[in-house]
Amino acid sequence: MSEAQHPMVECQMMIRKPISEVFRAFVDPKLTTMFWFTKSSGKLEKGKTVTWEWEMYGVADQIKVVELVPDEKIIIEWDNPTTTVEFEFLELANETTYVVIKNYGFHQTGNDLIEAVKNNTGGFTTVLDGLKAYLEFGIKLNLVKDKFPQIQQK
Repeated sequence: MSEAQHPMVECQMMIRKPISEVFRAFVDPKLTTMFWFTKSSGKLEKGKTVTWEWEMYGVADQIKVVELVPDEKIIIEWDNPTTTVEFEFLELANETTYVVIKNYGFHQTGNDLIEAVKNNTGGFTTVLDGLKAYLEFGIKLNLVKDKFPQIQQK
C-alpha cells in the first residue's frame, strides 16, 4: 500500500545531551513533566500501562508500553483511538542525541485524518522543542501548557 493509505507523522530534533539523559527524559515522569504532560501514574516500563495527564486541559490518556530498549527505542500505544508512537534515540558525536518520533496507525479518514496528522505533527514538534530547551538550557518553556490557553480548565 502507498504512504497515502498509511499516513505517518514524523518529527525529529537533535538534543545536545548524552543519549542516556535524553532517553531518561521520556521514561521518568519527573523529567517528562518539565516539558510535556503534567502528571503520570509512573515510569515507562515494558508491558506496563501508565496514565498521562494534562491537568490544565482536564485530559488524561492511557499509554501502553509495547517495547522499551534502553537508550535506543520506546514504542507505546496511545488510546483514543489507539495509535502507535515510536521514539528512536540515535547517538551522534560530541554527546549529542538525535530523537525521532513516529506516530502511525491512524483510524480516521478524509478531513478527520488530515486534522489528526496536523495536530500530532504540531504536538510532537512542540514536545521536542520543549525537551531541547529543558535539557540543554534548563528552561521550562510551558509550550504544551500555553498552546491552547482558551480551553484550559478554570
